[in-house]
This record gives sequence, C-alpha cells and structure tokens, in this order.
Amino acid sequence: MTDFDGRTILVTGASGGIGGATVRQLAAAGADVIASGRDVGKLEQLAAETGARTLAFDLTSEDSVRSALEGLDLWGVVNCGGYGGEIATPMETDIDVFDKVISINARGALLVTKYAAASMIRLGRGGAIVNVSSQASLVALSGHISYGSSKAALDNITRVSALELGKHGIRVNGVNPTVVMTPMSAWYWGRPDIEGPFLDQMPLGRWATEEDIAAPIVFLLSDGAGMISGVSLPIDGGYTAR
Repeated sequence: MTDFDGRTILVTGASGGIGGATVRQLAAAGADVIASGRDVGKLEQLAAETGARTLAFDLTSEDSVRSALEGLDLWGVVNCGGYGGEIATPMETDIDVFDKVISINARGALLVTKYAAASMIRLGRGGAIVNVSSQASLVALSGHISYGSSKAALDNITRVSALELGKHGIRVNGVNPTVVMTPMSAWYWGRPDIEGPFLDQMPLGRWATEEDIAAPIVFLLSDGAGMISGVSLPIDGGYTAR
C-alpha cells in the first residue's frame, strides 16, 4: 500500500535530485508533503508542480530546527539533506570540511529526528522515518573518509532510533544508494578512470536514477513496510553484495 491519505511528511534536501523525486512520488501517492532545502527557487518550482508546502530551516542549527518543527504535526520524515564535502584520503582530509559534513549529514538528521519524533509521539498515530545514507557507509570508497564516516554515523542513528521509537509505533529505516549521475557528481564519478572500474564491479553495471532511489524511500514510508524497521537498504545495483 502506497496511498498516504493526506499524511504529512517532511522531506529535507528537497531541492536536490533525490529529495525532489521523493516529493513528487509522495505527492502522487496522496501525501501532504512539506519540502525543505537550500535552493529557494527550486523549492518554489517543486511546490508549484506538486502542491507541496515549503519550510525553511538550517540543518546545522538546533535553534532553527527546533523553531521550525516544534508544534508541526508530522506523520513521517525523509532525512535527505546532505553535503558531499571533499574527495580526500585520511592523510589529506581538511578537518574543517570533515566537521561540516558530519554536522549536516549526521548531526542535522539527528536534530530533525529529535524534534520530528517528539511531534509524532505527541500525536500518537505512529509514523515512519527514512534516512538517506549511502553505499559509502557500507564499503570503503577511496577519497570518501568524510562522507562515508558521516553516513556510517547516520546508519547508527537509524538503528538506535528504530530501537527507541518502536514502542511508539514509529518505524525508522535507511536507504544506502549508489551514485546518481548528476552534474554535481559527474566531475568525479564521470571521469573515465573512476567510472569504468566502478561500474565494472557493479552487477547491474549502471548508475542509479533519482527515481530508483525515491521509490524504495516511498515504500519504506508506506504501510506495505509496516513490519520493517531498523534496516539499511542498499540501492546499489548489487555493488555491496560482492
């Protein structure tokens, strides 16, 4: 079942590709979607297209997250807001960049979970949270010390949140996508010396689309996934099965 019957679901990172695709699929399934993200222009365009509401807040600021979410009646959340950081080895990493990646990808998702879950518990209707992680949390990828570490932390936030919130009927899951080839990622993943060897190791041998990632997110939010909680679901064409 993927009919959300007006359930209110917050999607962070909605001005990005995966977030935007998730908003579109949720709106098509009948959800009342609240879209949050950095690019106001893209959010307004998405709202006009889907009927989603928009909500601005800073993922790195607890005060901003608290003021935006306190008193907001939510049934579900998709933590899709993220920051890629840098491509660097542990020896070369810029610790200031590492701190920023952690503050957005892990700490920001935890802040949203903290205040969204309080709303969901207050309403007493259960609910679902999906955290958008990465295959970089499941396997070691060259150059991904900051990003992979932040997503590994997010995976643990998923598991512990599932444990703590289950008694309130709230399910918490994560998805771990492979690369979606966007203009933002092409500068690195589109390089012949990177793309060829990487896809050669992937059984399905292709990059993911934004819709490939959004559809499992929507499923995990749905009643069809009513007994699934605490999982980290690879959406990676079989890469981590090797």
